[in-house]
Amino acid sequence: MTGRQQIANRSIFTGDNVEIMRGINSASVDLIYADPPFNKNKNFSAPIGSKAAGAHFKDRWTWDEVKDEWLGEISEQHPKLGTLIHAYGEIRGKDGKAYLLYMAVRIIQMRRILKPEGSLCLHCDPTMGCEIKGLLDAVFGAGRLINQFIWHYKNASRGKKQFAKSHDTIYWYGKGEEWTFNRENVLAPFESGMTEWRYTRGGQKGRAIPKGKTPDDVFALPSLNAMAKERTGYPTQKPLKLLQYLVRAASNAGDVVLDPFCGCATTLIAAEIEGRRWIGIDISPKAMELVMQRMKKEVMVGDRRSLEKLQIHHMQTFPIRTDGAQKRSKDIRHILYGRQEGFCRGCDGHFQIRRMHLDHRTPKSKGGADVDANLQLMCSHCNLLKGAGTMAELKAKLRAGKYI
Repeated sequence: MTGRQQIANRSIFTGDNVEIMRGINSASVDLIYADPPFNKNKNFSAPIGSKAAGAHFKDRWTWDEVKDEWLGEISEQHPKLGTLIHAYGEIRGKDGKAYLLYMAVRIIQMRRILKPEGSLCLHCDPTMGCEIKGLLDAVFGAGRLINQFIWHYKNASRGKKQFAKSHDTIYWYGKGEEWTFNRENVLAPFESGMTEWRYTRGGQKGRAIPKGKTPDDVFALPSLNAMAKERTGYPTQKPLKLLQYLVRAASNAGDVVLDPFCGCATTLIAAEIEGRRWIGIDISPKAMELVMQRMKKEVMVGDRRSLEKLQIHHMQTFPIRTDGAQKRSKDIRHILYGRQEGFCRGCDGHFQIRRMHLDHRTPKSKGGADVDANLQLMCSHCNLLKGAGTMAELKAKLRAGKYI
């Protein structure tokens, strides 16, 4: 069942995208494009003097950054995914495992908020690309890969011990058995010298194919150079033409496009140009400033409308779901007590049900929904000690031996 999108068109959220996505209605987004950190073990910053100056993000991961609720969510709701991440951790180490946990909880939310015929385009490079595909297979299903799309760009560097690295991968996954693919919008021209092709089999044998052919899964497009007009200086900026191509192919006019790592807002600009509704999320408030700059320069040229009339919304609070997610089971306390076998989620002590308190694993103030999956039972002491904090904060207090 497709849900209603409760978030206004042209909304940019500033904050942690997993907490914001938890507040988006289920089955309410048509297309997600995600260009997350790649685990490059670097820190990225836009150069001083560029349009994106002040934008920066960290692409380094340590086990200390893993939140306890991530582990709990995966182990309870996606045990096979947890097993996979543990196996990858044996190869990649604890820091690699931390990155994969970070990605896994976000991929889970991306799938939830996609419509049944919606799809995800996740951009990555060889750093952790194989592991990311494993996570996508585990969450979406191994048969849900539509295409492994290659973006090929020229690379001026020439390695002495290896071939030059000149492509990124975009994994395109569908949520269900049907998905949007507008072949006619992205037809590739025929080879040089060919004015038309004809069908060679089936009921249309001999008829002309007038417009072009189905493009292959390799898209050759130069990366942005320092002189490109659209360049903002954002360290991982992708070409607008690439995002327009994906949006045009995998969504329809009026559809909702979400970018949970919107950075310099290229996806949002592409969605606006192609007549789609859009939602962006980024940890940095710089994204709002950049989308306003780019909207004026790249979209509003020759347009009599003003930015005020477009009504771009800067949201700094978590959205609240309106799809009935707030309804919970009448017997949830007894369900949880049986599931937890009477043990407190905080201190692991065993208590009678009348001594247990209902608690939100991810606080509502941080985007946690009032749903069965986000509820747990804790003893009075742990419930008071946790307060409005997270489970990670509670665990840290318990390890430190703190008491009310």
